[in-house]
Amino acid sequence: MVNEEKLRKILKLYLVTDSQILEGRDFYKCIEDAIKAGVTMVQLREKDIDGKEFLEKAIKLRELTKKYNVSFIIDDRVDIAMLCDADGVHVGQSDIDAKSVRKLMGDDKIIGVSARTVEEAKKAKEDGANYLGIGAMFSTSTKLDAKNVSFDMLSKIIKEVDLPFVLIGGINLENVSQLKQFNPDGYALVSGILGAQDINSRVKLWYEKI
Repeated sequence: MVNEEKLRKILKLYLVTDSQILEGRDFYKCIEDAIKAGVTMVQLREKDIDGKEFLEKAIKLRELTKKYNVSFIIDDRVDIAMLCDADGVHVGQSDIDAKSVRKLMGDDKIIGVSARTVEEAKKAKEDGANYLGIGAMFSTSTKLDAKNVSFDMLSKIIKEVDLPFVLIGGINLENVSQLKQFNPDGYALVSGILGAQDINSRVKLWYEKI
């Protein structure tokens, strides 16, 4: 079983990958810089690459995250998560459901589910999810189909469903202060970290803000 108290701690600064934001910079070096600076969890999310390249990235990132003892999550691809022995999987509403993921991966793996409504959050919990990814909180360029979640809806979700949760979507150093009132367990960031030329300094700035 996944330890909820431990999970809440490792969700704190949750890096979601996107090679395109790096604009040619070395993918693995940038992720390693972020980990060394204090990122607590890494999710491999690469929408525009084929399965072969995704698996290759997953295996290399699994080695990297193990080296630094950081939790490693795969977006959507349960098969690849199992092949590289990731710590878990994050699924969206159009992906395989959490109950099926649990059957495949077993009780000791972390399952995250994206939720934008109370109903989606309740179903995720019933299906055995360990945490919720709630968003998009603000407009985001890294997920063009993401619909925003209002602060009112966020309040309802966290009141109705008691699960660890991270906020995601368009969060930056300027607007994160608006989200602190909701006491999230963490923030899931893409361009908020990888968009910076100096990733080490950017991660340190995040710790000052959160």
